[in-house]
Amino acid sequence: MILHFQNARLIDPEGLTDEIGALTIRDGRIDAVNVEAPEGAELIDCGGKYLAPGLVDWGVKIGEPGERHKESFRSAGLAAAAGGVTTIIARPDTLPPIDAPESLEFATRRAADAPVNIRHMAALTRDRGGREMVEMSFLQDAGAVAFTDGVRVIADTRLMSRCMTYARGLGALIVGHPQEPVLSRGTAATSGKFASLYGLPAVSPMAEVMGLDRDLALVAMTGARYHADQITVAASLPALQRARDAGLDVTAGISIHHLTLNEFDVGDYRTFFRFTPPLRAEDDRLAMIEAVADGVIDVIASFHTPQDEESKRLPFAEAAPGAVGLQTLLPAAMRLYHSGGLSLPQLWRAMSLNPSRRLGLDGGRLVAGAPADLVLFDPHSPFVLDRFTLVSKSKNTPFDGARMQGKVLGTWVAGRRVFGEEASA
Repeated sequence: MILHFQNARLIDPEGLTDEIGALTIRDGRIDAVNVEAPEGAELIDCGGKYLAPGLVDWGVKIGEPGERHKESFRSAGLAAAAGGVTTIIARPDTLPPIDAPESLEFATRRAADAPVNIRHMAALTRDRGGREMVEMSFLQDAGAVAFTDGVRVIADTRLMSRCMTYARGLGALIVGHPQEPVLSRGTAATSGKFASLYGLPAVSPMAEVMGLDRDLALVAMTGARYHADQITVAASLPALQRARDAGLDVTAGISIHHLTLNEFDVGDYRTFFRFTPPLRAEDDRLAMIEAVADGVIDVIASFHTPQDEESKRLPFAEAAPGAVGLQTLLPAAMRLYHSGGLSLPQLWRAMSLNPSRRLGLDGGRLVAGAPADLVLFDPHSPFVLDRFTLVSKSKNTPFDGARMQGKVLGTWVAGRRVFGEEASA
């Protein structure tokens, strides 16, 4: 089948352009850009709406195995398709964790239920316990794209250095969570007047800086490939820039929630705004937007973390952290576009091109030969979000009742429509 998209605004994150054009798809891949429709092609008139590479969401929690009532591969895949996400990079913090080839193979088989691409990270230590390194080589052979213990920081610096040394030999990517584990243990907010006023257990932003400094020192010592999953405070940026200037193979990410919300959104102890790390000051939020624009922070992700009602309907400090985000990543990102903080090509560079490049995937581009993983959307379409309309099994979103803009009109994976009219998923 040949598809020809015409009258579309093409978002090219490689060239950082946003121009009217056309796209031809053949056999699941992009065949040509800005050419006449081939004979016999199915024509899709985009009506001047925006066509871009599908989002690559790095750090998605899926509840299989162990917490399927919160999210299954099928429900996560449907939510992703509805949100314009064509590739999910799943976390290993399942029950039990993905820390052996057998558990990774199980997850890979189950992921076939989803209408979108799903790739997996594996745990860095057995049972994510921070005591013994996993069989990294076997897991990489089984398809692991990176290694991480998620929000559990490996406190044993010697073990972390051994993991990095071994990973360097394999060319494997280590994903760290920059936090000083003792300072951040048991906290739920960022220290300051607001946390003190509300009586919330708080952590200094310097805990992130200290954790990042340690990890970057180990990267300098071992030469490992390293990605910081969430950089959320301005004080972390100088160390990150110094590491890059020194030639270290380091990248960094941030969640869409830390780019669009701040510590005051907690309001009257609203647990849908409880995150790890906690929401930061407005000055930090603005600094992070600038860092994404400058390329100091490479990746924006949803960090989709489904939690059931029982986990959230608790006192703020006891509530489970995290929010669903597969379906809200794109409209939340439109807040940054409409406020003038980031252009659409800059957003797609961080939400599609950069994660693809860092993980060795071939997505995120609008060039001949690239996979036909695409999203058609209207960045101006307004709506009020009702969390109960979300496709995810869990409904824990901080954007419930919020006025938002940005509607996904269609999603294609390998040229097959998986969301929108006539979706074949």
